[in-house]
Amino acid sequence: MVLLLPDGEPESVRGPSPLSYAAALRLGRTLARAGRPDGLAVHAVRYRCRGWNGSDARLAADATWAVDEVVRRYGDVPVCLTGHGMGGRAALHAAGHPAVNSVLAMAPWLPEDDVAAAPEPVRQLVGRQVLIVHGTNDARTDPELSYRLAERAKKTNRDTCRFEVHSDGHALRQHQEEVQALAADFVLGALFTRTYARPVADALAAPPPLGLRMPLAAGFGRSLRP
Repeated sequence: MVLLLPDGEPESVRGPSPLSYAAALRLGRTLARAGRPDGLAVHAVRYRCRGWNGSDARLAADATWAVDEVVRRYGDVPVCLTGHGMGGRAALHAAGHPAVNSVLAMAPWLPEDDVAAAPEPVRQLVGRQVLIVHGTNDARTDPELSYRLAERAKKTNRDTCRFEVHSDGHALRQHQEEVQALAADFVLGALFTRTYARPVADALAAPPPLGLRMPLAAGFGRSLRP
């Protein structure tokens, strides 16, 4: 099961964004096609509201509720939380649910470092396959912050890697084909124990910083799978 977590906003009580939901569905269709022979199911989560809203962490709470619903409806199936932007942060936070075996965080929104606040948690990622993807020209969510989080996560969970999409922005549209191929390779490998494409396997095995600044090559998905 893949649960898609759309982008959101740091503070808002408005309903979920139709545009973010539509963007999540585009990726969802790609993943559903790739995983259909294996019985992959894909669902998009509709938040109660689009805001993270500080300590309420609304989007993470909604993600956890959605995983509980998967367990209630489908039983003991592995879940990959796949989120973009604020949804990426929600995926990372909700990864501690026992049913979650993997996290795909795309351009995750993360707060600026603040010595007065607790750092973003990473302990819940232990035992999960984790892939972070970030465009180097993202003007909305600082890619350096996702690198720092991945660096901390790697210390306690070796199954963590991060890919950089050079010259791409927050929406990851410029290299959309490669990004979607990378997402499909990771999801199918994590949920169905398929062999990862060589770049993904190398990124997971490499120590920092190499495995956390892996460039996403042009043409990924067309010729790199062994």
